[in-house]
Amino acid sequence: MPSLRTLVAIPVSLALLLTPVIAGSASSTEATNPFLSQFVTKGGAPAAALLVHDGDDVRYAVAGRGISRADHFRAGSITKTFIATVVLQLAAEHRLSLSDRVDRYLPGLMRGRGTDGRRITLRALLSHTSGLADFTTVTRGLVPLTPLQAVRVSLTLPSTRPGRYSYASTNYVVLGMVIRQVTGHSYAVEARRRIITPLRLTGTSFPGTRTSLPSPHGRAYAADGSDVTELDPRVAGAAGELVTTLDDLDRFYAALLDGELLPPRRLREMLDTRAAHGVYGLGIFPVKLPCGTTVWGHNGRIEGSYVRSAASIGGRRVLTFRVNTTAVADPDLEPALLAAEFCPRSW
Repeated sequence: MPSLRTLVAIPVSLALLLTPVIAGSASSTEATNPFLSQFVTKGGAPAAALLVHDGDDVRYAVAGRGISRADHFRAGSITKTFIATVVLQLAAEHRLSLSDRVDRYLPGLMRGRGTDGRRITLRALLSHTSGLADFTTVTRGLVPLTPLQAVRVSLTLPSTRPGRYSYASTNYVVLGMVIRQVTGHSYAVEARRRIITPLRLTGTSFPGTRTSLPSPHGRAYAADGSDVTELDPRVAGAAGELVTTLDDLDRFYAALLDGELLPPRRLREMLDTRAAHGVYGLGIFPVKLPCGTTVWGHNGRIEGSYVRSAASIGGRRVLTFRVNTTAVADPDLEPALLAAEFCPRSW
C-alpha cells in the first residue's frame, strides 16, 4: 500500500548515497553500500537485500545476516499487481469489461452500510475507489479467512465515499472471486497459467493453505521480534498471498512494463491514475522522484515481510528490495533508496 511518506520527494543529496554492488559478505556490503545498511541500523530490520537489473547489468547487495538472493519470501500486496494483470488480460480477451458491475458476476454479494455491488465497477475495485472498507483493519492480517468471510467482515464496517481513493485489500479479494466466476478457475491457477509459467518465474507460487515457505528461505520476524516464518496465507488471499523471490519480481515488473503481458491499450489503462487522483493506477502505483523520474511498481507488507519493487517505463531498470520483518521503522529510507537508484548520479 503506498503511503504518503513514500510519495513525498526527498533531497537529491540523499539520493546519492546508494551504489548497489554484488556483495560476498554483509561486512563488505555495509562498507560500500551504507544506505542499504540503514534498513538494519535505522530501520530496525534484522536483514535487508536489494536486487537491481539494469539492462544486462545485475547487482545484488545485502545488509545484516540470515538473508540471501535465492530466498523465497512472502510478497504481500505485490500480489495485487498479478491479480490486476490477470483481470486486464481477461478484458483484452473481451471476457469481461472494466465497466461491468460486481453484481454481474457475484449477484447479491455486496449489500451493506453504504455498499452496493450493483453500483461498483471492476475498475473501481482495481483502483481502490469502490468505497469498500478494508477487512484487514479488523483482522490485522493475522486471521485466516475465506474470500466470502473477508467480504462479510468488510460489510460490517463503514464504507468510504465511492470514487474516492481508499486502499482496501477487500477490493482484490473480490477481484479474485470475479476471476473464478469468469474463468471457472481460481486466481492462482489463472496467474500461474498467464504469468508465472510464461515468464518462467520458477520461485513464485500461490501457496493456498500451505503455511511453510519453499526452500531455500530465511526466517521472518514480526515487529516484536517473534518468528512468524510459518503463516497461513489465507490471512491475505488474493490481496497478498504470493510467495516469490527477488529475481522473479524483477523479471515480472520488467516484463509487465515492457508490454510482454498486456497489449498497449491495457497497459495504458493500468498506468492511468486519474480515477485515483494520481495516487494509484490499476494494481500498480507511480512515485515521482526528486529528479523528475517516475517509477512504477508496488509494495507488499505481510506479517514478517516487507517488499518493494519499482521499475522504469519500458522495464529496463528494475529493482526489488526486501527486509525480513513486517515494517521499516524509518519511512524516509524507502523513497531515498528509490531516488538513489533511479536518479542520475553526479559523479
